[in-house]
Amino acid sequence: MSLDGFEEGPVWNEFQWESHLNEIEKRSEQLRRFITSDPKGNTPRWITLLQESMDELDAVEAFIEEELLLDEAYFPDDEDDWEDEDDEWEDDDFFFQDDPFSDYDDELDEDNDDFDYGEEWKELSEDFTLSDYGSIENLDVYREARAFAVDVLRWAESIPTHLQTKQVHEFIINVLKITAKLAGGYSFGFEQDVLGGNIAYTKKALYSGNDALSYLQKMKREPFIVPGIYSKFHSRLFEIRNDIGIYVQELRDRFNYGLE
Repeated sequence: MSLDGFEEGPVWNEFQWESHLNEIEKRSEQLRRFITSDPKGNTPRWITLLQESMDELDAVEAFIEEELLLDEAYFPDDEDDWEDEDDEWEDDDFFFQDDPFSDYDDELDEDNDDFDYGEEWKELSEDFTLSDYGSIENLDVYREARAFAVDVLRWAESIPTHLQTKQVHEFIINVLKITAKLAGGYSFGFEQDVLGGNIAYTKKALYSGNDALSYLQKMKREPFIVPGIYSKFHSRLFEIRNDIGIYVQELRDRFNYGLE
């Protein structure tokens, strides 16, 4: 996300960010209807994504990317600030400022062969996941939500067209939104001035999880979902929703700690 316009002034909390993001979502929906090949929404987006993608995982990632790009269009972007930053830093130095491993550079150079990079990163990944040095691929709840979305799309492909009710479509789109909102929140980073935005976005993943559970429960007795599939979906989604709730609280604790 481009957040240059929010770098100065008082730090926004999650509720101020949430109000702003709600307005962005309204504008994003208008933009989506304008640019889509199906402006009236006759074909559910998840079906179009599957038709345009190589496989279900590709479709999930395409949805995430599309959601982030649509939201990005409505964030302020001060190009002059970016130009100033480009002038200030050399390309080779940009990504290594405040490197957490800088103190170990000499030791690594002396005995590179004895240092097990893979194991060391495994040990540090939990600490670094919730930092600007981390990767969302190390965020357990994101990986679980994405894997669940892939399995839901595989299941949905087997549903005959005449049985694809509104409840089915709403369930699937909310499952996809979980991953997109988690990714959107993570893209804000974990610095104090943007952490409220991270929390607000992640709460939207929680809301989508709740909505998906509600639609799933309404489909419980439909002929296109057998009890075994329903039970597995409900169990996994319930756990993902709860994990997101815990993650939101962890982010809140971090934000509040930074205000002390």
